[in-house]
Order: sequence, then structure tokens, then C-alpha cells
Amino acid sequence: MTDRYAVFGNPLSHTLSPRIHTAFAEQFGEDMRYEAIQAPVDGFEATVRAFIAAGGKGINVTVPFKVQAEAMADESLEAANICGAANCLQFSDGRIVADNFDGIGLVRDIEDNLGVELKGKRVLF
Repeated sequence: MTDRYAVFGNPLSHTLSPRIHTAFAEQFGEDMRYEAIQAPVDGFEATVRAFIAAGGKGINVTVPFKVQAEAMADESLEAANICGAANCLQFSDGRIVADNFDGIGLVRDIEDNLGVELKGKRVLF
């Protein structure tokens, strides 16, 4: 059975996520489908619940729904809990688990691509 995943956001015309995730799945022999779902601004949770009911396994979340994603979770892992927002929801055994990889992604990008070591540093915005 093909696993179903998606990115949820609004707008999504710019996203490359389906192409990237599909190529990754093909490269590693994973039987999955990854799609872009543009949820209505006032209908994120209902759209997610319909996706779950249709057998969805998990989603990536982008603007403007990250705060709503964390709020609808049964469990929030450390990063999502700390920032009160989620960019990843996993659906398993009737539960929704939220996580957020934005921070670690930014740190890795700065360290790996710019060569700036951030460990032990204080960063102000």
C-alpha cells in the first residue's frame, strides 16, 4: 500500500516539496506519494483531518499554519513545544505528533554553508 504524505500551506504555488520528496522516495525504493495541499486559510484543521481520514501518514506544514499545526497535536516534541509552532505532523495510532525542524535547519545551514560556528554563541534578532 502506498504511503501518503503532503505539504500543507497557503499559498503553495512556489513549493518544490512534492518533486523533492518523490525523487527521494524513488531513489530509496519507498512506496509513497507526496503532494501539495493548499488548505483554505480558515480550514486548515478540517483539511488535515480529512487527509488523515483518507489514510495520510504525515505532513509538512508551512505558512500560515505552523501555530495551528502545533495546537492541534496530541503531543508536541521539544522543538515544537518550545516555539509553539510545528512544521511537521506525524499521524500514528490515532494520534497527532508535532515537531519543528526550522531551528535546526537554519543552524545547520549557517554552520555548513557559511562556516560560522554557533555553538555557545548568543544570537540576537
